[in-house]
Amino acid sequence: MGHLVGRRFGRLVVLRHDHGRRGLCLTRCDCGTRKLVDAGNIAAGRTRSCGCWQRESAKARIRHGAARHGARSPEYESWRAMVSRCYAPHHAAFRYYGGRGIKVCARWRRDFVAFLADMGPRPTGKTLDRKDNAGDYRPGNCRWATAAEQAANRRKRRAA
Repeated sequence: MGHLVGRRFGRLVVLRHDHGRRGLCLTRCDCGTRKLVDAGNIAAGRTRSCGCWQRESAKARIRHGAARHGARSPEYESWRAMVSRCYAPHHAAFRYYGGRGIKVCARWRRDFVAFLADMGPRPTGKTLDRKDNAGDYRPGNCRWATAAEQAANRRKRRAA
């Protein structure tokens, strides 16, 4: 368990192994909360915050009208997919995004509300597109685009 001390897992940093309670680690979340968390869940990636991220994203979706009748909004789904493509190695498209070094700007990475404020509502029939395909997801480089606009904006593929 000591091998986790000092390492970051999502929003959590492991401060120390709690020897009095087997399998638990004292962590500090980016929000400032200190919490005892199961070391196995941290190491396996099942616990990545103190719970603040889930509360924040749920509150943001409801407060900003981005959740409709319990369903996730198209804007939220676009944001979630964008982050997954860039930071989740198991995502089917990771090699084309995060694997190529494409990132999400700090303002948007963990803040759906900021993304929604910058991008606005997603128009019907449009999805998230980067104007410069070599550039990161950030304000000024993203737009809501039609499938035809996106097809015209594809990067050149290298010959196999």
